[in-house]
Amino acid sequence: MLTGPPLTRFRKKLLTWFAESRRDLPWRRTKDPYRIWLSEIMLQQTRVAAVLPYYERFLEHFPDVRTLANAPEEEVLRLWAGLGYYSRARNLQKAARQIVADHHSRFPDARERALRLAGIGEYTAAAILSIAYKKKLAVLDGNVARVLARLTALRGDLRSNGKWQELQAMADRLMAPAAPGDWNEAMMELGATVCTPRSPQCLICPVAESCQARKLGLVDSIPEKRKKRAAIEVRLAALVLVDAGNHTLLLSPSRHTLKSGAGHHVAGLLSRLWHFPTVAVVRDAERELLSHVRRGVFPALPSRAKFLSLSPVRHTVTHRQITVQPFRFDVDPLPDLPGAKKLPLRDLGSVPISNLTRKVANAALPERRDRSHSPDRTAILNF
Repeated sequence: MLTGPPLTRFRKKLLTWFAESRRDLPWRRTKDPYRIWLSEIMLQQTRVAAVLPYYERFLEHFPDVRTLANAPEEEVLRLWAGLGYYSRARNLQKAARQIVADHHSRFPDARERALRLAGIGEYTAAAILSIAYKKKLAVLDGNVARVLARLTALRGDLRSNGKWQELQAMADRLMAPAAPGDWNEAMMELGATVCTPRSPQCLICPVAESCQARKLGLVDSIPEKRKKRAAIEVRLAALVLVDAGNHTLLLSPSRHTLKSGAGHHVAGLLSRLWHFPTVAVVRDAERELLSHVRRGVFPALPSRAKFLSLSPVRHTVTHRQITVQPFRFDVDPLPDLPGAKKLPLRDLGSVPISNLTRKVANAALPERRDRSHSPDRTAILNF
């Protein structure tokens, strides 16, 4: 590890580079802990480009922690819809309510108190407190860990418990105590834009002279690639009921939480948001969906009803590879169901839905129908 004058030069070079080269991001124009907290939660496992429009729109509706705490959960989820990992949004609002109730509507400035908030772990607490309150806490995320591993030529699985603790100790020792927020952002920026997982730009790295992996020719082999978790295949079938005015029916998040063959709740796979009638498939998608719909969604549906089979929809959630077989059934009028909503098929944005549900809806649009199927199966059935 660097010490003495080499460490001083390292800190100066990295902070100078960050001051000159950092990306202009909206959460970097403020020291408001609420906005910094929001950005850190949104950026978890999500690209900056994807976060930007959500961040701006979210702040328009919830400009402060009290507004967020008092909002209906469905409205919070609706504005989060499409960003994924919806537990983040639920925890964000839960933490907002904790902050209003216990911390006078201000994000706490003590690490121990921050860690008691929903959705706040060691990394997130360090990031928020160092940037907003200048607390001397070094962050450690995937980007920072990669930078540190290359700087010290650290081999092995970085996520193993002993290695991660070693990396945290390195981060603590390297941090510039006079500018902890800028330092943490500089380390994360270096990993995100220069010291990238593949094809790192060593020639323009501001601290390349300190990198042991570069000196030893190990940049491409550090960090060690982790073994991928075996993918779990999940098969679902979904029914899109459509009336003559191209309206459809969505079920509330609380309905139909059947378990799939892989042991996962269907509602969980649909992010516990508004969704089409959906069932896990074991063998015959159409037969099993028809049985499910007639039992609990649409009892008046004829037992010999035929659905229009649409192009399969594929979606990946962490290690789960989901294939949904959508079916369209034209019926007029749509059935009246407790806890269901009738919405335009082309515009489901008034309620929170997952990207998977949005893909199913797109597959059922008239111009997306599979024309290879016989037209009599799309005739409107009147009741």
